[in-house]
Amino acid sequence: MKFVGADLHKKIIVFCVLEKVDGKLRVVRRVRLSCRSVDKLKAFFKELGKFQIVVEATIGYDWFAALAEKFADRVVLAHPGKLRIIAESTKKTDKVDARVLAEFLAHDMIPEAWRPTPRVREHRTLIRRRCKIQSRITSIKNTIRGILTRYNADRTDLFTRLGRIESDGLQLLAAERLVIDDLWEELAEAKTRLKKLEALLGGFAKNAPAKEQEARAILATFPGIGFVTTEIILAELGDWRRFESGDAVVAFAGLAPGVRESDKSRKDLGLTKAGSPLLRWSMIQLAHRMKRTSSRWSRDFQRLSPRIGKKKATCALARRLLLVIHAMLRDGQRYQHPKAA
Repeated sequence: MKFVGADLHKKIIVFCVLEKVDGKLRVVRRVRLSCRSVDKLKAFFKELGKFQIVVEATIGYDWFAALAEKFADRVVLAHPGKLRIIAESTKKTDKVDARVLAEFLAHDMIPEAWRPTPRVREHRTLIRRRCKIQSRITSIKNTIRGILTRYNADRTDLFTRLGRIESDGLQLLAAERLVIDDLWEELAEAKTRLKKLEALLGGFAKNAPAKEQEARAILATFPGIGFVTTEIILAELGDWRRFESGDAVVAFAGLAPGVRESDKSRKDLGLTKAGSPLLRWSMIQLAHRMKRTSSRWSRDFQRLSPRIGKKKATCALARRLLLVIHAMLRDGQRYQHPKAA
C-alpha cells in the first residue's frame, strides 16, 4: 500500500508517494503535475496500484477528490485548520507539505474534514448567493440615503413609488444625479435577481428528501425563525448528525469564546470566529430578534447584560439559541414553549 500526499494549488499539484520498506517509510516518487493535465493525473493514479491519498480541504478540492476516488482505495480530506504543523513549519515548501501529508496519512493521524454532499454544496451556493444579493441591496439603499441626506431629502418612504418620484424631482449636482440614477437601476436589477434566487430556493426546499423536510418542519416551530434563517441553518450545518455535541456546533459557528491558560494565569478572549461566518451572523441576528420579542430569551439577556455587557450577552444568547436548535434537530423535537409561572 502506498500513501500519497497531494499539495493542491490553483494551477499545480505536488505529490509525494511513500511506501513502507523494511518497516520504515520511504519516498518512492515525487511528481509535479498541472491541474489542467487530467489525462496525466489519471495515468499517474493508474501507475500507483493500491494507494491512499490525502489532500487538504481548501477551495477547489472537490474536482480533485472526485477524480482521485475513482482510483484510490481511500481519499482523505485533511482539515487545514487542525493540521497546523504545515503552516507553522520553519521550512515550508510544496515538497515538504506533500511529504508531511503523506506521513500523517501513513500513521493514520490526519484530522479529517467533513466532505459536503452535492446537495449541500448546491444548497450553500444558493443561500450564500441570496445573502450576497441582499447585502448588496442594503448597501445600495444606504448609499442612496447618504447622498440624499446631503440635501436634507432622506425620508422613511424613500423606497416606495412616491419616494422615488420625489427623489427624481430633486435638483442635484450632475455627478450625484448620475450616481443616483445608476443606483436606482442597480437596485431594480438586484431585486429581480433576489426574487429569482428565492424562487430557486423555494423549489430546492420543496424537492428535499424526507429527513430534510422533517428538519424544516421542526425549525418552523421555533419563534423568530423564518424561511431565510431556516435555509442558512440547514445549508451551513449540512448533516447536523455529524456533530458529536452541541459544543462542536457552537465551535463550527465560531460562537465559542476563546481562552488562554497557563499555570495559574487565565485570559478570556473574544469569539473564535472560526467556521461558518454566515451561520454565526444568522444566529446573532436571531438573538437580536428573540431578546425583543420573546419573554424567555429577553429574561436571559437582561440577566446577562449587566454582568458582561450587551454585546457579549447577545453573543451568549446566540450561542444558547444554536444549542437549542441543534438539540431540536438531533432529537427530532419541536420547540417547547416555557410553561407559564
